[in-house]
Amino acid sequence: MTTPDDRIETTHIGSLPRPPELLDLLRTRESGGEVDADEWDRVSTEATEDVVERQLATGIDEINNGEQSRVSFNFYVGDRLTNIGGKREQELWADLQEYPAVAEDTFETDVIDLAKQPAVTGEIRYDGHEQAEREVETFRETLEGTGVDVEDTFFTTASPSVVAATHVDEHYDDHEEYVYAIADAMAEEYQIFADTGATIQIDAPDLLATGHSHLFADDTVEEFRGVVEMHVDALNEALSGIPEEQVRLHTCWGSYEGPHHLDTDLVDMLPTLYEADISGLSVEQANPRHQHEYRAFAEHPLPDGWTLIPGVVDVKTNIIDHPETIADRIERVANVVPDDTEIVAAPDCGFGTQAGLGMVHPDIAWPKLEALVEGAEIASDRLR
Repeated sequence: MTTPDDRIETTHIGSLPRPPELLDLLRTRESGGEVDADEWDRVSTEATEDVVERQLATGIDEINNGEQSRVSFNFYVGDRLTNIGGKREQELWADLQEYPAVAEDTFETDVIDLAKQPAVTGEIRYDGHEQAEREVETFRETLEGTGVDVEDTFFTTASPSVVAATHVDEHYDDHEEYVYAIADAMAEEYQIFADTGATIQIDAPDLLATGHSHLFADDTVEEFRGVVEMHVDALNEALSGIPEEQVRLHTCWGSYEGPHHLDTDLVDMLPTLYEADISGLSVEQANPRHQHEYRAFAEHPLPDGWTLIPGVVDVKTNIIDHPETIADRIERVANVVPDDTEIVAAPDCGFGTQAGLGMVHPDIAWPKLEALVEGAEIASDRLR
């Protein structure tokens, strides 16, 4: 591992618990109600300030704004892309179709109707400059006086392919045209965040999960790999001009408590993920379905100079991971990659990817992050 002080640093994957007052406003917005602009600014700003303070208190090295003002990691783009409107019934993911009763509990939220997806009804363009710049401004103002360097912060943003996977296309002729249209639009948001100097985290769970288990559930692994190659190419096009050193990619098997028995194997997808123009890769390693897949990094070594961000804290259970267990997870990953590979420890996914849907209670999320920091310290001592 190579870090400035020879230790494993820590981060998280973006979304953090939102306070009840903010959830109430998001609920009103989602139901079509009016929210006072001044009240929204006050509540969302206070929520951002709170999560920044709490991240600093835990000792997390690389922090963000907790996605406080967003209704979800993906559906927030409905406020930033043109011609998204109306909802369409969503078919259950393939693994949940075999256990439909599980889905009723898994996706129960009173903020977002996750049984339906927004529809794209016309040409997609980016018109979210004001929202994105306000997000940047709020975070920057919150950081003033904290002593945090901008290089130790990150912004999350949805990949073109996850937008396509979770928004019904009713306008474009085919999936490829649809994805590249989204990429062209989202490139503007990527540039806004890149201009801050912070790291950009591209959220793309579809590259492992929501694509194969939903839109392409009938595809063979080889066929799905071809789809992912196109998705990665579209992402690269959207990232054109942004230094790879400033971009990390988060992919996972879907942040939901379900059977996951039809998940794609990491070893089959890593070579395709390595085609992305990035320098950091975040992949689940605490998920009990995939803890064995650290071996994939031995079979397909990480590209030179990349940072590996293994998920070593489970985000689907209220059990507070023991720091020694977290250290074990870090250590087994570290032992299959070259000694000079930089490792940054993180949770598997976010703690509030969809507003109102948190498998981990807000009171437990923060102790889990504290355990992450402690576990990384233990692993650092072991690996020195």
